[in-house]
Amino acid sequence: MSHPQVKTIDAFREQSEEYQASILKLVVSHAVNELYGAQVFDEPAIALAPTPYAKWLTCRVAMEEYGHHVRFRELGVKLGVPEEKMTPAEKKPLSIFEFPLKTWEEFCVIKLLADLAEILQVEDLLACTFHPLRDLARMTMPEERFHAQFGKDFCTELCATEEGRQRVQDAIDRYYPFLPAFFGGSKSKNNETFRRLGIKQRTNDEMREDFLERARALVVDHLKLKMPELPAAA
Repeated sequence: MSHPQVKTIDAFREQSEEYQASILKLVVSHAVNELYGAQVFDEPAIALAPTPYAKWLTCRVAMEEYGHHVRFRELGVKLGVPEEKMTPAEKKPLSIFEFPLKTWEEFCVIKLLADLAEILQVEDLLACTFHPLRDLARMTMPEERFHAQFGKDFCTELCATEEGRQRVQDAIDRYYPFLPAFFGGSKSKNNETFRRLGIKQRTNDEMREDFLERARALVVDHLKLKMPELPAAA
């Protein structure tokens, strides 16, 4: 199905209320969650990093995650959203950020898996009919891929010792169950609207299944660890 392409912010303002509201939901959500994730995971992880090299790369991750918030916030402001509406105080962040980060191994697993989940979300915006959002997704994607590679590289390094393998497995066992819900409900009205308007391409279930398979390849095939059982309702 072909959808009209909305190439500018002026053209955005000529679209239906439903289209505008849908775009704003996505922009605000990304702005809020990029900020909150940087605050509760990435910046605190700098202190957990065990070496100057690891701290340097973690600083880069934190800088880029804050940068993603800044970019989405700037787009939101251009679309008429007040800055104060794009903060965790105004909109509840996603449940994946409720995990209480305490160790370096946990952070590496978060980057391995949560940033993989984020890559799938960004991928789905690469053909978005609203070109400023599409362009922002394309700008963000290389950094999201770096963050996921960061997690893969450090988890691989940790798994070189038996103690490290056990600590990474424990972190996966406790964090992985948070992630399927990241993709939303199976019968999401928002997702149906996003797809109908050409803002998103895939159903929540399609993205979730893709994530589960990619995560399995990382954990089982690459790290040679085990996938934890998920709750039946997930």
